[in-house]
Amino acid sequence: MTSSLEPDRPAPFEPRQDLVERSAPLLPAGSEIRQVFICQTAPSFIFFLITYLTGLTMFWNKYRCVAVTANAIYVLESSKLSGGAKPQQLMGTMPRHTQLGPVSGRWGQVNILGQRHWVHKRFHDAIAAADHEAGLTR
Repeated sequence: MTSSLEPDRPAPFEPRQDLVERSAPLLPAGSEIRQVFICQTAPSFIFFLITYLTGLTMFWNKYRCVAVTANAIYVLESSKLSGGAKPQQLMGTMPRHTQLGPVSGRWGQVNILGQRHWVHKRFHDAIAAADHEAGLTR
C-alpha cells in the first residue's frame, strides 16, 4: 500500500513468457527483456480496421514483436500465421529513450521504425511500463 506522500507507481509488469522465450535468441547475448508486445503495420486505422475485419491482415499487414531491454528497443519481424507471436528475425533497433506511448482504445497507435503500427489493448500495459521505466512518464 502506498501512502498519500508516495508518487503513484504502476504495478510491476510481467512480460508474456512465451514472447520472451521466442524473442531472446534474436537479441544480443545477455539481453534481459523487460517488456514485450505484438503489433501490426497499417498506414491508417481505416485500412487496419478493414483488413482486420475481413481477414485480409494476413496479406497486407506485417506483424512485429517488439522487445524492450534496459539498453534498446528491438523490433522483430514475426510470422503472419502466428499473429506476431513467433518472431523470426531482427528488423531494427531503436534507442531505449524512444517514447512508445501513450496508447489508448482497443487498438492503440505507435510509431516504430518510421511506420505506423497498431497494438491491441492487452499490450498497452507493456508500453506504459516501458515508457515509465525509461523515465518518459510519471
